[in-house]
Amino acid sequence: MRYVSTRGGPAVGIETAIMGGTADDGGLYVPDVLPVIQADDFPRTGDFPAIASRFLEPFFAGSSLAQRLPRICSAALNFPLPLRQLESGPGSLAVLELFHGPTAAFKDVGARFLAHCMEQIIQDGVFATAPVTVLVATSGDTGGAVAAAYHRRPGTRVVVLFPEGRVSPRQEHQLTCWGDNVVSLAVRGEFDDCQRLVKAAFADAGLRVRHRLCSANSINVGRLLPQAAYYAQASLNHWWATGRRLSFIVPTGNLGNAFACVWARRVGLPIDRIVLATNANATIPDFLATGQWLPRPSVPTLASAMDVGNPSNMERLRQLCGDIETLRQEVSAVPVADAEIRSTIVDEFRRNGLAWCPHTATGLRVYRELPDHERTHRDWAVVATAHAAKFDTIVEPLLGTRIEPPAELMSLLARPSRFETIAPDLEALAARL
Repeated sequence: MRYVSTRGGPAVGIETAIMGGTADDGGLYVPDVLPVIQADDFPRTGDFPAIASRFLEPFFAGSSLAQRLPRICSAALNFPLPLRQLESGPGSLAVLELFHGPTAAFKDVGARFLAHCMEQIIQDGVFATAPVTVLVATSGDTGGAVAAAYHRRPGTRVVVLFPEGRVSPRQEHQLTCWGDNVVSLAVRGEFDDCQRLVKAAFADAGLRVRHRLCSANSINVGRLLPQAAYYAQASLNHWWATGRRLSFIVPTGNLGNAFACVWARRVGLPIDRIVLATNANATIPDFLATGQWLPRPSVPTLASAMDVGNPSNMERLRQLCGDIETLRQEVSAVPVADAEIRSTIVDEFRRNGLAWCPHTATGLRVYRELPDHERTHRDWAVVATAHAAKFDTIVEPLLGTRIEPPAELMSLLARPSRFETIAPDLEALAARL
């Protein structure tokens, strides 16, 4: 399998795509040809590492990592990703819980897989002359997951950029409690400023070479591929149990999680509809409605990890679809306001006694507002992206009860926090690097 830039350019191997993050022309790497993978190709164990290894096999074919995939998947993807059934027929509603990893967010899947792949590539001597610097912009959960995945991992330094005052207190603590080979930088601005700085650093040839820059955002194809694998697991388990395709509602900001679902369906997995749930940052729904791509500054919302006004992975989606009509057939998108997020958190708790984070609540709100025929004639899964305890200052006052943090989150909150603050310009970032 070879990888090409969304903007053209020569094909490269998966190792180069992973270590480079973005292509030399500024584009994002995608497979030159998507493989075809059918349900019968998978072991019926339901075991995520086994399913992920089989799903990823053609994407790593011919690479130095191909024979190591089973071991990498077993080591990196060693926590449950249950599909919790909430309501049954006609039609059904389930929640795909992706928050049972070390930092209680779905980003643990991609970050841990990517860290294990990079470690193998570095050990093979590709970047033996200096440590690599993993530069990551985060709107909340990515930075914590990447820091946890790479903490004290030899041959790597992690630099996390997050928007000052624009993440939840517990998210901020997860971004800043590491030290050692992890540097946490609060940027005076919004997430789009952080993302812009990362792109500018990669575009600066001197910085890129001097610091051996790598990316762990969803612009890195090594982050997206394992995320596509959990859509494979959920859709296959549902297909084997019911003989019906599963539709997904995906809360999305930078569009990586949703694009991974699109890839899973494109290669042949039994996935029906894909609906994107955004917050008030409605760049994607507006594009689907008007056909005009108009990125804009993000606005702060309760679902802060989705506060993105210029989603990077739209470049991959537009390259895959080619035109707006094909894109509209691929996905639909619905924005959800803060008032609706609040009411959904309360309503869902009253309905089934479960507390959901603001991002998951956007997905549940979109499900509740589907037309009756859509809800009753399809089986749906809402993607739960983070544990509600990460957003205690939002969820607990609404519900009037304490949300017990998982043990992994409690251990991180007990660590001391440390970070520096920088201006939102490349000169400030370069000086700190």
